[in-house]
Amino acid sequence: MDLGLEGKVALVTGAGRGQGRAMAVRLAEAGADVACLDIDGTVETAPYPLAGVEDLTETAQLVEKTGRRALALAADVRSQAELDEAVAQTLTDFGGLDVVVANAGIWALGAFWELTETQWTQMQDVVLGGVWRTVKAATPHLISQQSGSVVLTSSVNGLEGGPGFAHYTAAKHGVIGFMRAAAQELGPHNVRVNAICPGFMDTQMNQWPGAYDMMAGHPGGTAQDRADGAYHWSLLQGRGALPVEATADAVLWLAGDLSRHVTGVALPVDGGHLVLPGLNTAPVRP
Repeated sequence: MDLGLEGKVALVTGAGRGQGRAMAVRLAEAGADVACLDIDGTVETAPYPLAGVEDLTETAQLVEKTGRRALALAADVRSQAELDEAVAQTLTDFGGLDVVVANAGIWALGAFWELTETQWTQMQDVVLGGVWRTVKAATPHLISQQSGSVVLTSSVNGLEGGPGFAHYTAAKHGVIGFMRAAAQELGPHNVRVNAICPGFMDTQMNQWPGAYDMMAGHPGGTAQDRADGAYHWSLLQGRGALPVEATADAVLWLAGDLSRHVTGVALPVDGGHLVLPGLNTAPVRP
């Protein structure tokens, strides 16, 4: 099926691994050249290791295996200057930019009254500020060509509360608010802006001791507790932690021509989590 992405250029942030890598590869498989961006460093309040340059290089290699061109761009979404430079390099090397996927983010836990100022501000700076800066860097070009598709990664926690991670929930709600405003501002320029809202995804973001404890409901949780608990998060049969290809496919649809009349939409990709009556629902296994 022709998605209208052949020969287009995409920029994906948070592309070093997980959802971002899958998004980059899916876009390449549909015919786009992809600038893959991720941090070369750390965020001190992230409780798990972030992707590194080696991961980013591997993503670029996977894109090239599809026959499309790739750029590996090391940049921090907390820096407008670095994002401006990344967009400029993409335009120089690929000659254009048509799809922007602002996917980079972090996740952490903590009761809101116990969070430090640094924990709160770093979460907002990466998850919400990073989205704004990415879109800001790309927008002058998208306006100049009077076309483009922008896809933001929010979360089901951009649409519902998330106990134990209020700073993340607030930031992801902010992504939805920004998406709606940006869609209104860019619509007259034929630039679409949408968001995806992933549910419980099978990524390294939730593979660390604190996440295991959350899924187990007690200290000393294990990876198996995470795997078992994930079945409580989806309504559809057999969906535990969702594969990264689920959100990559949603991005592919929003980026391409099949959604050319769609803008300002927050699309849940959650196995039906948001229509569950509550998280105590018995898991529906395969």
